[in-house]
Amino acid sequence: MTEHLADGLILFGITGDLAHKRLFPAIYHLAVDGELVGPVVGVGRTEGDDEDLRERAAASLEDAGIAVDREVFDRLADVLCYVQGDYRDPETYGMIAKRLGERHSTVTYLAVPPGLFEEVVEGMAGAGLHRHGRLVVEKPFGRDFKSARELNGVIHRFYPEERVYRIDHFLGKEALQNLMVYRFSNTVLEPIWNRHYVRGVQVTLAEDFGVEGRGSFYDSVGALRDVVQNHMLELVALLAMEPPVSGRPRALRDERVKVLSAAEPFEPKSVVRGQYAGYRAEPGVAPDSDTETYFAAITQIDSWRWAGVPWIIRTGKGLAETVTEAVVEFNRPPRMLFAGADMSPGPNRLVFQSKPEDRITLSMRAKQPGPEMVSRRVDLSTLSSHPSGHGTDAYQRLLGDALRGDASLFAREDGVMESWRIVEPVLDTHPPVVGYEPGSWGPAEADGLLGSDWKWLTPPD
Repeated sequence: MTEHLADGLILFGITGDLAHKRLFPAIYHLAVDGELVGPVVGVGRTEGDDEDLRERAAASLEDAGIAVDREVFDRLADVLCYVQGDYRDPETYGMIAKRLGERHSTVTYLAVPPGLFEEVVEGMAGAGLHRHGRLVVEKPFGRDFKSARELNGVIHRFYPEERVYRIDHFLGKEALQNLMVYRFSNTVLEPIWNRHYVRGVQVTLAEDFGVEGRGSFYDSVGALRDVVQNHMLELVALLAMEPPVSGRPRALRDERVKVLSAAEPFEPKSVVRGQYAGYRAEPGVAPDSDTETYFAAITQIDSWRWAGVPWIIRTGKGLAETVTEAVVEFNRPPRMLFAGADMSPGPNRLVFQSKPEDRITLSMRAKQPGPEMVSRRVDLSTLSSHPSGHGTDAYQRLLGDALRGDASLFAREDGVMESWRIVEPVLDTHPPVVGYEPGSWGPAEADGLLGSDWKWLTPPD
């Protein structure tokens, strides 16, 4: 199922924000579980030495509120080492090789902008560090179909596809993994998980905060590139995929890619782009910016299982709540029994929620107390994973998988290209943004996108 265990970890961009917030806590927890083998070489441009790197690690863990086991941290500190240098300088890679010693089956993590990928992979190859190593790259993987294809070409000059791990931390979340388990470990779902019983699926990734000082970055990407092309389409793929033939990484990834291959491209007439009031006043944002902070679309998956079923997605910043959920709505009963004269029973819904908490809820109908034979909604709900909060962090899970050579939860080249194919028609040809108030559920125009047969579902709908 996996390749051999890596004997070293190289982290480019170790002095950056991602490393401080995510990577140091992840490697600490890997050390707790005994999964780190060999040196951890941090690479950055900032002046410093090994002791400075250890201090950065300690500060990161403190800021994360982690109760540090001194013995574990000392073990981690013993293998942490720092290489300072220019990514364009061959000597930098020579120093990395020296710190690794005889270890060459390494994992190299690029927490750097995509524009530096070529320089880093060429430098690694020049020092012979690519031969048996795996390469982990962060999103965004390109800005469109053409740039993603070019980026793949750069990487594949030195790393074959089977040793490239495109990380999307969304797939490392406990709730997303539980969705797969829930779908394929409960036979009661399979007979109804198709166009005959499912009326539609609505996926929401909402945040109640704005760009929070990241205006310059966000204005260059927008909601479509930031979360739709990756996070949201990956979630759609998990919901719609066929049962894999095995639990092997390739089988799981094959089924996710098949869904993306069958998904229809977005059309300008079927999307709404919004921008919250005040966004253009954010530092780093252009005063006439047309970048979307809200995006909604309707698409379909042209497969035997899902043909004709609408897949409705929306995401936005500055919305009413922070919610990540998928709502599967089933067909209504063929006749309206046990309903009052002025009402009709609502449909059954199955809700997979990862924020604000990992929860699965099934909405059913039951008798309303009293003398009348009318129904009311009842929710069967359970925390889906680790109610005590002891789930594995997404970066810990994914870094650990990369060290073991398990690519199950990483994006593959063909899947990335299919995702860009889906969003490509509306990257540049699209309606202008429309305004909405912070704290709302987005622009009113999004209601018109759904027509009369649907409405946006907001918790606790």
